[in-house]
Amino acid sequence: MRIAVIVLIGTVLAMLTTASVRAAAGEQAFSANKCGECHVTQGPAQEKTIADQLAKKGPELWYAGSKFQQPWLEQWLQDPKPIRPLKYNSLSEENPGDHPKLAAGDAASITEYLMSLTSADVEVGVIKPKKNPKGRLIFVKKMPCSGCHQFPGKKFKGGRSAPSLHGAGKRLNPDWIYAYLKKTRVFKPIRMMPIFDGILRDKDMKSVAAYVASFK
Repeated sequence: MRIAVIVLIGTVLAMLTTASVRAAAGEQAFSANKCGECHVTQGPAQEKTIADQLAKKGPELWYAGSKFQQPWLEQWLQDPKPIRPLKYNSLSEENPGDHPKLAAGDAASITEYLMSLTSADVEVGVIKPKKNPKGRLIFVKKMPCSGCHQFPGKKFKGGRSAPSLHGAGKRLNPDWIYAYLKKTRVFKPIRMMPIFDGILRDKDMKSVAAYVASFK
């Protein structure tokens, strides 16, 4: 029994060491591909003014490991398709769709690094994707989130001023969606996104998060 425990501990330590090595290699690849020229990987959020936000060239990634799903991220880095209809930090310019494509090796390595960047404000295992009527009602009518976000349906729906939520079920971690609704200021101190905490009940935010996490 004791030997089995020792072997198990050794295996776990080896896995952690391997993951750490891969993340370190990914950080080097991130730097080599000059990803840091557009994306911030050091948290917590530092922006305090609108000027600070406008100075950013791309979304912050210091909580990428809590936000994204790893298979989607690795694939997207190799063949990036616009997520935002409009250019980052713009309400009028179309998204040029010019994010660099990465080779498979760099994409895998950088994904390992980004998945190591997590936030303690995202609790694991809270939200399960679910097409619930309550979440849909709040998303479409009560708030309505659809005024800014495109979302899947039989016809074209939603606004264009925020990231599209098409494919959110494969792209976003359901627990992050809930944490973002509940603790928006932690992730985005300067934003157009409304603050829902204090307006929506906690269970309603969970319903919305589960609904968005079901989007294909």
